[in-house]
Amino acid sequence: MSATHEVVNQVPPLVDHDASDYPPILEALEREGAHAGLDELHRVGQLVGSEEAQRWGDLAEAHPPVLRTHDRYGNRIDEVEYDPAYHRLMATAVEMGLHGAPWADPSPHAHLIRAAKMTVWGQVDAGHGCPISMTYAVVPALRHNSALAARYEPLLTARAYDPELAPPLTKTGLIAGMSMTEKQGGSDVRAGTTRAVPQSDGSHLLTGHKWFTSAPMSDVFLVLAQAPGGLSCFFLPRILPDGTRNRMHLQRLKDKLGNHSNASSEVEYDEAVAWLVGEEGRGVPTIIEMVNMTRLDCTIGTATGMRVGTAQAAHHAAHRSAFGAHLVDQPLMRNVLADLAVESEASTTVALWLAALTDRATAGDDRSVALRRIALAVSKYFVCKRGPIHAAEALECLGGNGYVEESRMPRLYREAPLLSVWEGSGNVAALDTLRAMAKQPESLQVFFDELDTAAGADARLDRAVADLKTSFGDIETLQHRARRVVGDMALALQGSLLVRYGHPAVADAFCVSRLSGDWGSVFGTLPPGVDTASIIARATPKVGS
Repeated sequence: MSATHEVVNQVPPLVDHDASDYPPILEALEREGAHAGLDELHRVGQLVGSEEAQRWGDLAEAHPPVLRTHDRYGNRIDEVEYDPAYHRLMATAVEMGLHGAPWADPSPHAHLIRAAKMTVWGQVDAGHGCPISMTYAVVPALRHNSALAARYEPLLTARAYDPELAPPLTKTGLIAGMSMTEKQGGSDVRAGTTRAVPQSDGSHLLTGHKWFTSAPMSDVFLVLAQAPGGLSCFFLPRILPDGTRNRMHLQRLKDKLGNHSNASSEVEYDEAVAWLVGEEGRGVPTIIEMVNMTRLDCTIGTATGMRVGTAQAAHHAAHRSAFGAHLVDQPLMRNVLADLAVESEASTTVALWLAALTDRATAGDDRSVALRRIALAVSKYFVCKRGPIHAAEALECLGGNGYVEESRMPRLYREAPLLSVWEGSGNVAALDTLRAMAKQPESLQVFFDELDTAAGADARLDRAVADLKTSFGDIETLQHRARRVVGDMALALQGSLLVRYGHPAVADAFCVSRLSGDWGSVFGTLPPGVDTASIIARATPKVGS
């Protein structure tokens, strides 16, 4: 049978490239002096750019986890079955040290290097990044109980993935989760009704229903519950030291918009054994250590999605022709691609800057602690809020091909809203910025001091910073204006970083668009005169490299 048509003008798959070869990532490591991480970063990038690793992500997405509450004989087992590809992803991420490993790394750049690898590896699959992120984030919170930290931290930082159900201290490595929200409270975790009853041996018995517990097959969890002294944080293992299963029952898995490779569940604790972390009644301040680290990963994850969307759009435009020319040579498409690339660079730059700030904060630098507290809340709000808009525009660059699952763009589109919701939706994140300023008034001055280091470098940035300072004059309406003010803070911070450290064409495009009074949310509205060629070149993957 003869062929009826010849396939032409279709874009080759984006494989066989180094996904870490992205200037904002490499420049961040060079700028901070983290040269020791470059070789490993490129190894991660080459794996990510391979067809094999991308296939792992496809399989984990196509075969979501399945809940098995009972075995064939009727015994309660509460297990989640994953596709083997999911375990490949998890094992690789742990071996790369993307989980708790930075806390055991003496390098002054451990968190920055981890963030750089995370934003590259995250391009393969977003779902498994949830337990990886929670394992990273649990360590500083667990340190509120020095005895527990001494026993479990070495296993939370070990580069060994062991998915078997077994007593935690008998395993070669551990994965951690957290169990905070309840159906009646959501972000208002203080409204939780899960009870914690103290026992004579120092443990507590937890009883209650948690509405969202991601990665319920994790080995250990931090759980919020009401103790006699108020809302408290507890450390709860799935398997008890004697080998019996803790009374943690998985009621169902959530049927989610995206994040399909990751299991999110409702959990019933029926006198489950747990141990207090931190002071009784201080559950939120204790677990906020974990929340802050996962908020960092929300920012990193959104920047990752923007990078993927921009790379796919630029790759498509470089190979697809329409109306007599490649798409990348069409003026309006160039405007859209450059605008997407500017957003991606700005988000990646601030995310990695926050990771470097984390290195300095954990080393004991007080200024970095205060600056990180407010800059993280600001960036989590704004970057994650921009993610869905960016994903939609990137998908549109591929036209109908982008709407088809095989392009992976629908997956990107479904993932984008999650990071704005997780660890505090837009209102929560914006109000948390105001809360940070109220509790630590010096943090706002430290934030402005950081912006002022770029004073005089760009008149458009100077005007934006001056207007921002003025916006704090009306305290009475500040909560009502929180989204506008926090968004302006985020733009000023990104602009400051790009003016100081970014490519001149990117910094110029950012300032002339994002810091002008008529900027809207529509991509592709950069004014004439912007060096779109240089901007697009930085975002286009180098296939075969």
